[in-house]
Amino acid sequence: MRFEVSFKALADPARRKILQLLKHGSMSAGEIASHFEMTQATVSYHLNVLKKADLICEERQKNFIYYSLNTSILEEIMAWLVDLKGNQDEEK
Repeated sequence: MRFEVSFKALADPARRKILQLLKHGSMSAGEIASHFEMTQATVSYHLNVLKKADLICEERQKNFIYYSLNTSILEEIMAWLVDLKGNQDEEK
């Protein structure tokens, strides 16, 4: 697991907003960019960071690339956080 890369990617509010958008389904880069006041190049940079962190996946369909959440890495992060928290009732 490369949590350090994932957590670094999650540290940026724009990337967190992209993940929030993708929880509703796949979107193209243009659709994602329409929710921001930033250049297409900046959106592409954020998408690349999220891809390198394995937080999103891409799928080519004709002339477009659609991005979606990679739920498996999110599930790994959630499982690690739950384990980190532990059962506080047992500790008391």
